[in-house]
Amino acid sequence: MTTLQVSAQKQLRQLVEQIERLEEEKKALAGDIRDKYLEAKAVGFDIKAIRQIVRLRKKSATEREEEVGILEVYLHALGMLDEQVAAMTAAA
Repeated sequence: MTTLQVSAQKQLRQLVEQIERLEEEKKALAGDIRDKYLEAKAVGFDIKAIRQIVRLRKKSATEREEEVGILEVYLHALGMLDEQVAAMTAAA
């Protein structure tokens, strides 16, 4: 087994420590996000809808349109899409 030079060992240690700190920050942020969803739920908002809105806002208008189009094709193929729903999704 080969050993790392002292400078490489220090660099490796620093990288690992930085990753560990970032993991802790990520854990704290995940807790903060969870708390915000719980806050929204406590005042009566639908959490599933909020999660979907957050996902949609990350996408461009083109990406959202493509997603809706594919969804409509699949729903139609499964007989789950009636004309009223198709008109509503096309308007969105």
